[in-house]
Amino acid sequence: MDVYEAVTSRRAVRRFTDRPVPRKTLERVLSAAAWAPSGSNLQPWHTYVLTDAPLAEVKKRAGERVAAGDPWDAPEYEMYPPALKSPYRERRSAFGEQRYGALGIAREDLEARQRAAAANWDCFGAPAALFCYIDKDMGSPQWADAGMYLQTVMLLLRAEGLHSCTQMAWAKYHKTVAEVLSPPDGLILFCGMSIGFEDVTAGDARTGRAPLHETVTFVDGL
Repeated sequence: MDVYEAVTSRRAVRRFTDRPVPRKTLERVLSAAAWAPSGSNLQPWHTYVLTDAPLAEVKKRAGERVAAGDPWDAPEYEMYPPALKSPYRERRSAFGEQRYGALGIAREDLEARQRAAAANWDCFGAPAALFCYIDKDMGSPQWADAGMYLQTVMLLLRAEGLHSCTQMAWAKYHKTVAEVLSPPDGLILFCGMSIGFEDVTAGDARTGRAPLHETVTFVDGL
């Protein structure tokens, strides 16, 4: 699989088979992803990879909180600006309509939307998951570095025939994840990432992208 195919075939998969992901494959991917760029080579990411019983324990604890209606943990970072302006507001709205529309869930059916969202904390059935932390003292450039690292991981997973789904949703239950992982003090859970083989029977639609002219400006002599 060449780089272009990896990029264009990567998408957020939200239904996986239970086929195990080989440990050696994950090690190969994460060893190569370490070459992702970072300012002054800080490499600000701290990654935990869970499979088998540890992942099952995280899923169980999160599921129990969902079932009990526990409130989310106090946020450690702001996921989105409180008032999204155009065109970002419209893009987010369009994503929600497509995501829940594909599941046959009406916009006003909040209960069904919550049930669908709860699948996040089962990692959509994936047999492997990654949790990415960053030191709370890092600034915006280092958060960008972590994003480049995660993108590199996802593209390498595609090269291995695997799919993934990054999930900031896990930050809402960061205390539950910490109960299992016991990360050092001072680390913030940025996101989780479900990893596995796609359940091709799910038929999930891929979210579209803005046309090139909306996001790219060429400055040349043409």
